[in-house]
Amino acid sequence: MLRKVLCMLPAGVLTAAAVAAPVIAPALTVEQIIERNVAARGGAENWKKVQTVAWTGHVETGPGGVSKAPFVMMFRRPDSTRFEILTEGQRSVRIFDGHKGWKLRPASNGAPDVKDYNPDEISYARDAAGLDGPLFDYQAKGVSVVLAGIDSVEGHQAYRLGLTMPSGQTRSDWIDAQSFLELKYERASRNATGQSGSVSVYYRNYQTVQGLVMPFMIETGGAADKDTDKMVIEKIALNPALEASLFAKPAVPGARHKGVVVDTTAAR
Repeated sequence: MLRKVLCMLPAGVLTAAAVAAPVIAPALTVEQIIERNVAARGGAENWKKVQTVAWTGHVETGPGGVSKAPFVMMFRRPDSTRFEILTEGQRSVRIFDGHKGWKLRPASNGAPDVKDYNPDEISYARDAAGLDGPLFDYQAKGVSVVLAGIDSVEGHQAYRLGLTMPSGQTRSDWIDAQSFLELKYERASRNATGQSGSVSVYYRNYQTVQGLVMPFMIETGGAADKDTDKMVIEKIALNPALEASLFAKPAVPGARHKGVVVDTTAAR
């Protein structure tokens, strides 16, 4: 389950789209589309004021979302992330400090086991482009973008943007032609056995938090999946106090740890 959840993160997950009737998409350049996307998300100046973000919620998996696992997701500029999830009473943590990453999860004997990110995981974490995603200041982040077409996504006309990430990997992003907020993105993936495929991520239940527009549900799945996974965000805190130590290599295996508690008093 954790592998599929990671496909949701963070990769521009702080974007959103409003429900609207289909419209005729005006002819715009890539620069105009991205400018309108940033404005629809709350504006560049407001986003630059945000240095840290914390989400709390749960992940629903299995038929009808029968399994629910609580999680905490944290972002710290420029591009550090920490993700914790509790499944069947066992805690798993993934941390990226902007250069290196670590995975902490229970070993077969139940003790915590820490492993370094592999090259693919580091590449994906770098491509995620921090808490505001790859389209925000895309040129400074080393992302190239082209307009690849206009498609229909769940009844919305949308601009399909082709992104080439700093790693050389590519992905497609669909921007609603009316709201100019992101509806979906799709990227290549590999499963646990190394087989290639693709994963699609949709943004839903869009809400405004202190002037910034963000999704409160992120749904992901591949073409062969009968049931999608849903990340349900219950609270979002802007600029909570997140120490740099939270984004460092996890403690030595065997050390007791109760998990991270984030002050969300300012959250929606």
